[in-house]
Amino acid sequence: MSLILNIETSSDICSVALGKNEKTLDIIKSQEERNHARILTLLIDKILKNNNLEIRDLNAVAVSKGPGSYTGLRIGVSTAKGLSYGLNIPLIAVSTLEAMAEGALAGIRKEMPEIPQDTWLCPMIDARRMEVYLSFYNMAGNQQTDIQAKIITPRSFEKILTKRKIVFFGTGSEKCKKALVHPNVRFFENIRPSAEYMVPLSFEHFQKQTFEDVAYFEPFYLKEFVPTIPENKLKTDR
Repeated sequence: MSLILNIETSSDICSVALGKNEKTLDIIKSQEERNHARILTLLIDKILKNNNLEIRDLNAVAVSKGPGSYTGLRIGVSTAKGLSYGLNIPLIAVSTLEAMAEGALAGIRKEMPEIPQDTWLCPMIDARRMEVYLSFYNMAGNQQTDIQAKIITPRSFEKILTKRKIVFFGTGSEKCKKALVHPNVRFFENIRPSAEYMVPLSFEHFQKQTFEDVAYFEPFYLKEFVPTIPENKLKTDR
């Protein structure tokens, strides 16, 4: 039996889940934006207490590795690395997009029974303006393309859409609805990054012993961080 703590901080939702083998024991979420640094350790403490567990009962810690929010990813990874090192337990990294695809699969099969088996799934994470982070997965959850940052236009994915249907979902899909108009386009609602979706994937990593080096592991940012200055702090020429 394995008990794995799963940490997801790649978006505005901060969540932690306890996985017992491939099953979710418990999940706690917080939607307090830009507060992950303060909330995360509180959520971890709460989920352990709610399940009458001690931190030393954990067999591994898993973290969503990105892509996603630069600051959020750093907070999640730093916390996971600290737990892994301090408890001397394995560190597991799970792709944020793969976990979203895993979370969407059951709902898509149930709510879209007419979807052909050669359909591709496209989890999207919101980036700037019309840009999203995305990858494609088949109906078995296997990745079909590399993760990429893409600016969405009406001609995006034309070649793929001539061959198969694509189901888009995630935090970046909402802003793409007006641009992506095609008979083979489908949208699936209410899928956001969540620690619960990581549970079966982190258990798979645990079984295969695909662990990260605590000293050298870094989040998968995909793009370099570019700081922005709030408009009210910009200086104007006089």
